[in-house]
Amino acid sequence: MPDIKKIKLPRHVAIIMDGNGRWAKKRHKPRIFGHEKGAMHARDFVEFFSSYDIPYLTLYAFSTENWNRPKAEVEGIIKLLSEHLDEAIKIAHAKNIRIKHLGRMDRLSPGIQKKASQAINLTKDNTGLTVSIAFNYGGRSEIVDAVQSIVRKKIDAAKIDEDLFSKYLYTSGIPDPDLFIRTGDEMRLSNFLIWQAAYAELYFTPVLWPDFDREELEKALIAYSKRHRRFGGLRTV
Repeated sequence: MPDIKKIKLPRHVAIIMDGNGRWAKKRHKPRIFGHEKGAMHARDFVEFFSSYDIPYLTLYAFSTENWNRPKAEVEGIIKLLSEHLDEAIKIAHAKNIRIKHLGRMDRLSPGIQKKASQAINLTKDNTGLTVSIAFNYGGRSEIVDAVQSIVRKKIDAAKIDEDLFSKYLYTSGIPDPDLFIRTGDEMRLSNFLIWQAAYAELYFTPVLWPDFDREELEKALIAYSKRHRRFGGLRTV
């Protein structure tokens, strides 16, 4: 494999961490066992990802549609989030990682809302990797929320352009993703960063999230380095 330090790397990588339930099923375990493994892997993944010269990472952890899953599974995922937040905050702060939340807070418990706010506030001045966790996130909901904010501020319609609109998205201040990875052998965006991913390079892999290790990440980065991004223009070389 090429030396990762010598190839063109993306500035922002976004990942749909899919396949936890199927990973567990293959091992004849309950789905929540897979979610636990996936949560632990996400923590380890962020740690080794921070060693790359890539400043932004966004992880899709729980969508607005995931509330429609069986109640026991949803409650288990929420419990995992609460249990892992404290440790995640400590690791992030120790490694100079900045944490951001993408999504709505309204359906999260007061306890989780408090922990999320603590994570954001404690790490807001960190200058290393920025990790955005999309939890209770939906791309369409994000766009609706942005429109409502603009309407409430009574901004003149003539002044609304793509740059202004982007400032009202959850990702305000974060560059659009260059590389969009989905694990688990599904090939769709699933309502994730649908505005921001307009020109992202898409990479789909059958590898389930708990098995998406450093080697698999580097395969994705190498694939990205071989693509020529034209953004609607013509290739000149």
